[in-house]
Amino acid sequence: MGPIVVTGASGFLGRHVLPVLRERYSGERVIGLSRGDYDLTDRSAVNRLFEEYKPALVVHLAGYVGGIGANRRWPADFFHRNLLLMAHMFQASAAFGVRKLIYPMGGCSYPAKAVSPIGESQMWEGYPQPESAAYSSAKKMGIVASEAYRQQHGLNSVVMIPGNMYGEYDNFRTAESHVVPSMIRRFYEAKLAGVPQVECWGSGSPTRDFVYAGDVARCVPFFVEHDSSEPVNISSGSTTRICELAETIRELVGYQGALVWDRTKPDGQKFKIFDVTRQTSLGLTCPTTLRDGLRKTIEWFAANYPKSGDGLRV
Repeated sequence: MGPIVVTGASGFLGRHVLPVLRERYSGERVIGLSRGDYDLTDRSAVNRLFEEYKPALVVHLAGYVGGIGANRRWPADFFHRNLLLMAHMFQASAAFGVRKLIYPMGGCSYPAKAVSPIGESQMWEGYPQPESAAYSSAKKMGIVASEAYRQQHGLNSVVMIPGNMYGEYDNFRTAESHVVPSMIRRFYEAKLAGVPQVECWGSGSPTRDFVYAGDVARCVPFFVEHDSSEPVNISSGSTTRICELAETIRELVGYQGALVWDRTKPDGQKFKIFDVTRQTSLGLTCPTTLRDGLRKTIEWFAANYPKSGDGLRV
């Protein structure tokens, strides 16, 4: 097959993907690269990467990411850097004759008003959530690039669209984390401090689907070995109410205090799940139950929780 390069290998999804690929393709060189190795916003650095490793296949996970506060403060940076990360990788992959480029992006790129279950055909039917639109719009340009480079240069590429991922190595920073890592940290720290109750926003009634990052990672070899010219949602296909999520996390953390819902705070979108019809038609599943995935995530968080309460991503 030839060398496989994984960019963003030290990131959330990268830390799940890299061991999966190394186990599956033990006879090949699977090379994990991170920001410290190459600045992929610099075209000369991208060219140097391809010249040095001569990859046959690239799994391009590198991205410039941050919390909602950072997205609101520096939208131009998020747009510019992610556009460069995507554009440089597609251009170099075509120029250096890469056999296949696999490009995961996020479900946040779907229109804010997309109707659930959200199918791939809805991607261009509206504007993304305004708070992170600069980031998510730059990422979804990968769909345009995939088709454009396929038409002009014959570049074989696959666009994966993971749903609401959670798992080990997630971002647990208080001001930046999504709902699963945020709840895990809040209940865990409440337990440590002996706080009598934990307050959550809204009513807990909204419904979401969640997908364990390890399951998403285990789908990558399929796309290494098979082609898909259309973007594919990758998610669990199951639905969970936010109140059920909170109760499960509270139980698994072992927090004995009360859970209180502040109904004066907004719920957000009531129903948001991803259509996995295309994924299922390819024979792919994300089988880890929410409970099992949360247990693994909580165990990892507890083992890596810094005594100071602070850290790189925890």
